[in-house]
Amino acid sequence: MPTVLEILDKSTKFLDDKGIESPRLNADLLMAHVLTCKRLDLYMMFDRPLKEPELESYRECIRRRIKFEPLQYIVGNVEFFGLTLEVNSSVLIPRQETELFVDIIVQENKDRSALKILDIGTGSGNIAISLAKMIPGSEVTTIDVSGASIETAKKNASLNSVANISFIHSDVIDFFNYGNGKTRELFDLIISNPPYVSNSDYLKVQEEVLKYEPSIAVTDFADGYKFHSEIISNSLMYLNQKGKVYLEMALGQDETLSDMMASAGYSNIEVYRDYNKIKRFIRGIKE
Repeated sequence: MPTVLEILDKSTKFLDDKGIESPRLNADLLMAHVLTCKRLDLYMMFDRPLKEPELESYRECIRRRIKFEPLQYIVGNVEFFGLTLEVNSSVLIPRQETELFVDIIVQENKDRSALKILDIGTGSGNIAISLAKMIPGSEVTTIDVSGASIETAKKNASLNSVANISFIHSDVIDFFNYGNGKTRELFDLIISNPPYVSNSDYLKVQEEVLKYEPSIAVTDFADGYKFHSEIISNSLMYLNQKGKVYLEMALGQDETLSDMMASAGYSNIEVYRDYNKIKRFIRGIKE
């Protein structure tokens, strides 16, 4: 039987030939998934022969990956802000820059207590669960138009022992128009990483995104501002005094969104850059 190292070496070359970025990392992580171990553990088992069921399972993972199915969907989880989250084709895969988004929110609000937070378009629950865990005494409400996303987020909250969070299956427009079924609730923070890829740019995204990630979590099928506009124009009446709205955005959207926020009545508008120095996040405050 072939050894772990032999299969890893062959798979790395195969993935590289098929145009997969970081082929050795992909080969290693898929092997660790099949053998239910950590990547570092592989280095202690290079001489271990692979059993036929393990080999076939690994081959299937490789077959899926060369079709550009995202690694995270194949292994079924992703690390985000110190949490392990389950992901599937119903939710957008959390990105590294969104970890920075969460960190900015936490650092700016960690000294405040009993915050009521609304997360719009929760997806896997990555932002909401991180904030619920990192801001003591917070009460987080999440909404998402996808019922499958809500179920995934609920499961992730349970897996990470987060209870101070509630889930609402709702479109953002319906939520703002009708609330959550009770007297309009006010929040201290409204957070969203909405679909912001324009319809014209959508077909230019990476093959992994285009073929496998849910389109409704990537594009607004319009100009890229549809959901930002809806949130900015309606969020003031859902915020307490000194409440804040935080939004993730695309490259080049900062000036338009700053103008939108100012016109809506927000003050102290601030734009933050991501790890690549791209203007990626924006915040406004209700005075």
